[in-house]
Amino acid sequence: MKKLNNNFFLYMIVVILPTLIGISYYLNDAMNVDNQERKEEALWIASIHQRSWDQFIAETVTSLDIIALAAESIIESPDKLEPLLLKTHWKDPRYGGIYLLDPNGTVITGSNSFLQNVNFSDNEYIKEINRTKDLIISNHQETLTNGQKVIGIGKPILSENGQLLYILIAHLRVDHVQNIMRLLTPDTKLSITNPDGEVIMDINMKGSSELSNDRSISIPIDRLPWSIKVEIPKRDISEMIKRAIIVIIQIIFIFHILFLFIKYLMLKRQAVREQKENELQKLELVGTLAASSAHEIRNPLTGIKGLVQLLSEKYTNTEDQYYFSVINDEINRINEIVGEFLILGKPTAQKTEIIDLRKIIFEIEPLIISEAHLNNIEYQSFIPDIPILVDCTKDQLKQVLLNLTKNAFESMHAGGQLIIKFIVLPTKCQIKITDTGTGIPDEEIEKIFQPFYTSKEMGTGLGLVVCKRLIQSFGGEIHLTSKVNKGTQVDIFLPIIKRSPEQ
Repeated sequence: MKKLNNNFFLYMIVVILPTLIGISYYLNDAMNVDNQERKEEALWIASIHQRSWDQFIAETVTSLDIIALAAESIIESPDKLEPLLLKTHWKDPRYGGIYLLDPNGTVITGSNSFLQNVNFSDNEYIKEINRTKDLIISNHQETLTNGQKVIGIGKPILSENGQLLYILIAHLRVDHVQNIMRLLTPDTKLSITNPDGEVIMDINMKGSSELSNDRSISIPIDRLPWSIKVEIPKRDISEMIKRAIIVIIQIIFIFHILFLFIKYLMLKRQAVREQKENELQKLELVGTLAASSAHEIRNPLTGIKGLVQLLSEKYTNTEDQYYFSVINDEINRINEIVGEFLILGKPTAQKTEIIDLRKIIFEIEPLIISEAHLNNIEYQSFIPDIPILVDCTKDQLKQVLLNLTKNAFESMHAGGQLIIKFIVLPTKCQIKITDTGTGIPDEEIEKIFQPFYTSKEMGTGLGLVVCKRLIQSFGGEIHLTSKVNKGTQVDIFLPIIKRSPEQ
């Protein structure tokens, strides 16, 4: 039940909560991106119509400029301008009519006869032309007597001294402009507004209400005092749902992969922990076995050894002596195994003291040098000049160092080199033992500290286990690295005591 709760809690932390956060973040970001994209689309549509209107007005103003030049040459006979007005009108379908007015706003001549003698003096843009003597565009639609809706553009014709002689106006057909705008963007709702915000014309509205500011964007027309207001496209909910489903599936998949990876790491860590616990259980089993039977084994062995010695004195035959020596060797080997059992059984029952590591190596160095000479091995040691104080059991640390050097000698069959080096670190001392022996294969490195594992024909598989147990009892660590046919390095780390042995 506890394991199930732990898995559920982990699933909530690694999958559920991050998934909800990720989905919330994605949806918020997707909405913002969609809003921005729709605004950019509306802005792009507005810019198309802006350029279209700029070109449209520029062409109209150019036509009026040409007609104005012609009118200046026939000031005395303005009726002669009618053919040019007719030609310009019927050549371009944008015009609802082109007229020449006197300064009072009365039509003198034009391309349509139904406005003959009509007075436009009440129109605001005509008044503005009289006042400013500049080209003016109407801010409102006009409905002519024939029902046609137009927008007026007026240009003054001035004398040399700046006196207003005539007013030339062109009526732009609203329906023609609307058709052009519909052709450019047939599915977009938009409108043209004057500086007061009043709608001059609508496109594709079809009875819809006026475009609200929060659902549209507006940009000015460069050559007109008007603005183009374009509706922001509606959100494509179905497409957003499709995208969201794909992303949500990806998010869920990613966090489930992460969950499985974390579970894998936890299981791997648990397996390592269980392996260590199994090793400890093995050691405890060995310790229990040693505590209960080691002394019982040694007592009869002592008697057997004594009897063998008496028999060897009685039977002096060479062949008999050989058998007695084999029996003695095996008895000694059993005693060594029992001794290692006792160490494994009670590693904490030892009495430690603060010792200078240099004294330990100096005491066992003669044994190491002697063994090195016998095996044609070069031996070197590097010992610092300062005291290295550690809290340990002197004899047991000697046993560890001798055991490790013995393994090094046994791995170098045809000579080699053995180096022992002490390195003082800020809080620890490192004992580095390096040989140039046959080395240990990678697949065996992880097993060498396991009880009863040995690669020697006559080994017990307890030597390195005893070494590790003793070093750990001193608060230290032991590590082994090796390469086949190149050698082995053993690193022992022991805590340094920051006081002298006398204190």
